[in-house]
Amino acid sequence: MNDSISSDLQRAIDTRSHGLVARVLSLQAFWVLAAALLAAVILSFATDAFATPQNLFNVTRNFAFVAIVAIGMTAVIITGGIDLSVGSILCLSAMVTGVVLNAGHGVWIGIAAGLAASLVVGLVNGVLIAYVGIPPFVTTLGMLSVARSLAMVASQNRMVYQFGPDHELFLWLGGGSTLGIPNPVVVLGACCLIAGFALRWTRWGARIMAVGGNERAAVLTGLPVSRIKVGIYMLSAFMAGLAGVLEASWLGGVTTNLGQSMELSVIAAAVIGGADLVGGSGTILGAVVGAALIEIIRNSLTLLGISTFWQGAFVGSFIVLAVAFDSVRRRRRNAGG
Repeated sequence: MNDSISSDLQRAIDTRSHGLVARVLSLQAFWVLAAALLAAVILSFATDAFATPQNLFNVTRNFAFVAIVAIGMTAVIITGGIDLSVGSILCLSAMVTGVVLNAGHGVWIGIAAGLAASLVVGLVNGVLIAYVGIPPFVTTLGMLSVARSLAMVASQNRMVYQFGPDHELFLWLGGGSTLGIPNPVVVLGACCLIAGFALRWTRWGARIMAVGGNERAAVLTGLPVSRIKVGIYMLSAFMAGLAGVLEASWLGGVTTNLGQSMELSVIAAAVIGGADLVGGSGTILGAVVGAALIEIIRNSLTLLGISTFWQGAFVGSFIVLAVAFDSVRRRRRNAGG
């Protein structure tokens, strides 16, 4: 009798252990993280410059900007939408912040103004998509042009590089470090913890998944789908605006071409990390490791002397491969079910 109980207990433990391993191995984020780590190890041996403290500092800081925006993009993609305006929102937020600081206002007033501008754009996106019924692709493509045009109007299409009385403090926010960690990475870490917890453990996260999984069913169950969508596009815009403030601080100046074509890298990071473009699935960790892999590839092209013109080819190829991988995995799962 005791032997039978012990045998059953052991089988239960083995099943649970194997199930956990199987779930981890089935995560796209796990394989992307493995690929990023493998690429980092190979580059450490292939070139003397990759593993230097300065290069690693720059790599982590550079990928943080894309990863911050990718957090918001992942939430949008989970709901079955897309946001093509994030690069222009990043530019608008950075430019509004720079203009306000240049006018002599304090750093926190300038940052608040930049983030408020990004939230307004996100609100417009959300209302047009959720209440007017314009497709996300069309809405955000139009806002891509509108937001960048507003940035040009705000600055008269001039570079802003003087940030008023708090100039040095502003430059430290994006260009400095805390305990040896670049400040943008610290901000990214905080955003990951908050967004990851909210998406996984709160009612808000469950509602987002429900909308992306089956929007009609979500409506029939009484979920405020329109309000959820507006909130998601405002979140995406806020994350883009936050990245814009940090990037302007790091660069020490803002031009109207800041963030141009960034939407491709951000979408790539989210999709490579496992976000499904048809909605219903995606993780914050996946978006972050996707952004890390893209930055490592870009850095490796430079260190290995390969033309940076190949960056677009690599990023585009990774998007196609990630979507193909997810399609095959979904087909097998459906066949098994």
